[in-house]
Amino acid sequence: MSKKKNIIISALLLLALLAVIMVLERTLPPTHIALTVLKKGCIYSLVAVSMNLLNGFTGLFSLGQAGFMLIGAYTYAVLTIPVEARASVYQYFHGGVIQFSVPFFVGLLAAGIMAAIFAWLIGLPVLRLKSDYLAIATLGFAEIIRAFFQWDVLGPVTNGSNMLRKYPSFTTVSFPFIVCGICIAIMVLVINSSYGRAFKAIRDDEIAAEAMGINLAKHKRMAFCISSFFAGVGGGLLAMYQSSIQSMTFKSAMTYEILLIVVIGGLGSVTGSCIASFLFIACSEWWLRFLDVETYIGDFKVPFLRAGFRKVVFSVIIMAIVLFARKGIMGNREFSVDGIIRFFKNFGKKKKEAK
Repeated sequence: MSKKKNIIISALLLLALLAVIMVLERTLPPTHIALTVLKKGCIYSLVAVSMNLLNGFTGLFSLGQAGFMLIGAYTYAVLTIPVEARASVYQYFHGGVIQFSVPFFVGLLAAGIMAAIFAWLIGLPVLRLKSDYLAIATLGFAEIIRAFFQWDVLGPVTNGSNMLRKYPSFTTVSFPFIVCGICIAIMVLVINSSYGRAFKAIRDDEIAAEAMGINLAKHKRMAFCISSFFAGVGGGLLAMYQSSIQSMTFKSAMTYEILLIVVIGGLGSVTGSCIASFLFIACSEWWLRFLDVETYIGDFKVPFLRAGFRKVVFSVIIMAIVLFARKGIMGNREFSVDGIIRFFKNFGKKKKEAK
């Protein structure tokens, strides 16, 4: 099958998936857990792909994703709070210093741009480091920026340690699905471009890439800024999803969750990051919730079932995936119509041979 036909069929499948989501929105109650999983799964898939672009495709081990999401979330919230609501939101800071608001789509774009600006500034010294040192430096940046945004000196802008609220949010699944789909599609185009090939060359062998004429500093900074831009957009979407935002939400545990999704899905696989995001959110928010509830069968109390046991089981599942599928669900492969056709053809042949 030609590449053009493959793209057309993939686009049609995505449209079909969007149609299914819209049907679910009309049939399920707005508070149904399945819709919650789909909303949060879309946001996490965008952030996971942005992290995979840096870690999986460029080979830069960064742990600053939560920090860039925080910047994006605050930028979106600060810029989109209606003027008439600022007095009540910034009640401890006399209404704040910003006395205007922008449309939500401008706020999302500004969220990504602000995160990319911070990434460019941070990247100047940090990207000289490698491996664990880069991870520690970016993790430190995320923690510093979280504490910085709680500082009361910045209260007229960030509202200090108080929550930001009353900004535009969304209630439908189709909105984050469309926004995240467009953003992921842009990242796929980057990965398949000449810049993406340069990123992969740096990942495979920096010395060989530099010998071939690739500017390491330029391409590393580019990958870092692109990844941070989409992490910032993801932070803005998360702010919309939660309807209120506070810097304490963006702890280092959030970065570890995103990294876990990338590893489970497969380093160097966009499809894997998307699949793993929905599986991770579904397990943590829905499928394993019953493990946190004390259960009785008559007078017999089922052992182990209590608050927190869900996390223990979830950790065991993750360990099993890491042990038995070390390259993740997809490895470095991607979804393709050709691949599915070949799978079913080979499956049919094996079935005939078995007979």
